[in-house]
Amino acid sequence: MTLSLDLIMFAALIIVILLGYPVAFSIAGVATSFALLGWSLGVFDIRLMGALAQRFFAVMTNPVLTAIPLFVLMGVVLEKSRVAEDLLETMGRLFGSMRGGLGVSVMLVGALLAASTGIVGATVVAMGMIALPAMLRNGYNPRLAAGMVATAGTLGQIIPPSTLLIILAEVMSSAFQQAQFQQGKFSVETISVGQTFAAALVPGLLLVVLYIIYILGRAWLKPQDAPAMREQSVAPTTAEVFGAIAPPVLLIFAVLGAILGGIASPNEAASVGAVGAILLAGVRQGAPRWLIIAGSVALLVLAFAAGLAPVRLQRSDAGTLEYAVAAVYSGLALLGLAAITSALVATFRRRIIFAAMRQTLIVTSMIFATILMASYFSLVFVGLGGEHRVADILQSLPGGPTGALIFAMAFIFILGFFLDFVEISVILLPLLVPPLILMGHDPIWLAVLIAVNLQTSFLTPPFGFSLFYLRGAAPPEITTGMIYQGVIPFIVLQIIAMALIWSWPPLSTWLPRIVF
Repeated sequence: MTLSLDLIMFAALIIVILLGYPVAFSIAGVATSFALLGWSLGVFDIRLMGALAQRFFAVMTNPVLTAIPLFVLMGVVLEKSRVAEDLLETMGRLFGSMRGGLGVSVMLVGALLAASTGIVGATVVAMGMIALPAMLRNGYNPRLAAGMVATAGTLGQIIPPSTLLIILAEVMSSAFQQAQFQQGKFSVETISVGQTFAAALVPGLLLVVLYIIYILGRAWLKPQDAPAMREQSVAPTTAEVFGAIAPPVLLIFAVLGAILGGIASPNEAASVGAVGAILLAGVRQGAPRWLIIAGSVALLVLAFAAGLAPVRLQRSDAGTLEYAVAAVYSGLALLGLAAITSALVATFRRRIIFAAMRQTLIVTSMIFATILMASYFSLVFVGLGGEHRVADILQSLPGGPTGALIFAMAFIFILGFFLDFVEISVILLPLLVPPLILMGHDPIWLAVLIAVNLQTSFLTPPFGFSLFYLRGAAPPEITTGMIYQGVIPFIVLQIIAMALIWSWPPLSTWLPRIVF
């Protein structure tokens, strides 16, 4: 038994999580139990626990992971400010007159919300309460409608910026460095969040295209499944379309452009996103529009000007011109501060910011508690010899590197039926990825393949999060069985997307090579 204590430990973790206990406590309890058991049997060195404090400190001060709360706040504020409702209503009127048009609008809105909020639950619930009843009223097949809504919500995990990609970037970077150390390289390369975002962008849009092609194809082959909108509606004007789409798109460009362009770190870009979301929410809650627009423009001008022509008044040769430019920069900063203050006051009155901060705290605490306990689990697992066992299993599989990767992807896919993406990312991937990189697989390409695979875990029954979210928001006539049946074609499409990325790696590696 002592020889397989690591495997028993991993199996015990899955069983305890499936029993319904809180994930972080389950991980910590299993790790503690097997550390003591291994110590008593003489197969675990208890002195390894001395490394736990350093591991926890490294997680809490990691500059990549500290961007997570800001991205979560950005998404929650946008969700509370009813951006989804406006987008769905406008897109529905724009595409509703064509067969499958409502489904196309759901996917496009899902993509926009994915890039601006990145919160699966909020997107699924919003579309389940607004778009799903509209599709049912207009004669859509209930299974197809439920599958579209559940799937569109998961785009927030593959289209950047997303929490999954941030966590995955950190895990892949650590694994890449570990693999290089094992190869005897001590001047190591890393993988940044920006590279991961760039790598996932094209595959994320590929998924959207595949979904839309499937919806239009099904509407053409079976018109009764996705008919044109029967309800009378007025087509939106250009101004209405621009007003609904422009704010989230501008925010997306500000955040992703800053990261991909190398202008800002993930933390700084996340701060831009959070401030931008608060400004948008302020406009919707009654803050003076002119002030919000003027303040936003002032902050944008200040960001570019300060980067192109920085002013350093502490220098001894600073003259009148420098002080004049500093005065202009100060005026721009004050105008931006006034806009932010006005937006905060408006959101405080409606108590939006309180709800957003509370939800941000809950989500962030859950993510960090899981990451911390996973670090504890991996320390014990490695101490029991699990790391070497995983490497030996992968290297002994038939088919060499390809066979090992097929096994790893299948294992991740199966675990996605039962575990959350955070648990798989921070517990399993640090063990699986280093041997795969040592076998010659490109780490960025590998990261995207795993990201699409993990996104599928939101749709696979019985524990897919999107299915639970939709079950709570769907009308009574939509049964759980309908939701399960509705997502099957989209799971197949995600597997097809993985096959395309596998067979044509430039889909994920071209953009990061161009940008970085």
